[in-house]
Amino acid sequence: QVQLVESGGGLVQPGQSLRLSCIVSGSPLRAYHMGWYRQTPGEQRELVADITSTFSIRYADFGKGRFIISRDNAKNTVYLQMNSLLPEETAVYYCNAGLVAGRAGASWGQGTQVTVSS
Repeated sequence: QVQLVESGGGLVQPGQSLRLSCIVSGSPLRAYHMGWYRQTPGEQRELVADITSTFSIRYADFGKGRFIISRDNAKNTVYLQMNSLLPEETAVYYCNAGLVAGRAGASWGQGTQVTVSS
């Protein structure tokens, strides 16, 4: 069973950047398709971006041009660089691992809080 631990969240002002990290343990990262999702209270969890085991990348429309997902299999880590953050992007951000490309897998991290506020 793969374990996921997110970090890098925090409080930033609108327009600033954050880089989230997700460290994978228990199984080699290279075997998994990885994704970042976010959720606000009372809302469904939504896809932010995902990256397959072969490095194909997909972004939600709101993140195109501002967010960058990447992975370093040697470090068993997945990253999400978020630029020009907006207040409405305040949410808990979750890392996800799965074995089927294009869909959320069964493994989730505990989440990291991102707050965008002046």
